[in-house]
Amino acid sequence: MTFSGFEKTDLINYPGLVASTVFTCGCNFRCPYCHNPEFVIQGSDETYFGESYTEDEILAYLTKRRALLDGLVISGGEPTLHKDLAPFMRRVKDMGYKIKLDTNGSRPAVLKDLISQGLVDYVAMDIKAPLEKYHLLGFTDTSAISMSIDILEGLDDLVDHEFRTTCPKSILEVSDFAKMADLIGQKAKWYLQPFNPKKTLDPSYNEESSYSSEELEEIIRNLGRKNTFVR
Repeated sequence: MTFSGFEKTDLINYPGLVASTVFTCGCNFRCPYCHNPEFVIQGSDETYFGESYTEDEILAYLTKRRALLDGLVISGGEPTLHKDLAPFMRRVKDMGYKIKLDTNGSRPAVLKDLISQGLVDYVAMDIKAPLEKYHLLGFTDTSAISMSIDILEGLDDLVDHEFRTTCPKSILEVSDFAKMADLIGQKAKWYLQPFNPKKTLDPSYNEESSYSSEELEEIIRNLGRKNTFVR
């Protein structure tokens, strides 16, 4: 695999662990507020024209830092688009690392296969909006999103997981949060995060407003849903 980004030490994105994070290139969504546009606009194959890192470079670093790191976060772009993802994950697991996968939930068959092979220890899935608004993000197969949610919700405690939502006001109305809560059910962790307009796929969103942390806290109180947090 070719990776389009590499954060060697990450204290934030794998809860409770010291990790490295790699970013795959290519995404099948076109969220206008995406803050990683350089990882999205390239193809979903191994072609990438920016800074890149080879699989062997990543594994060499993980080998060298084995005593200091606990896990690897695989983010993107959308990692499940890549045919070589599972073999790469197997090599990482064989080194003794835990793996967290960040996904948009668009490829439930791949997600299910990775879990069944024991290649994933933690999954973070984006819930972008209510299903009827996914077309605003360049994706229309909402049945895939529902299937991925069902896969994660059926795991119980076998694989830890969370859902997360970035919150630009032009995409999400206040009433949409209740719809998303119904979509994911009551048990799972759900993180709401303010939208950061500094760098976006659609430059017009650089001026886009976000729900503030305080507004999101108020939304959570009104939902009355446990396990929902502002990140």
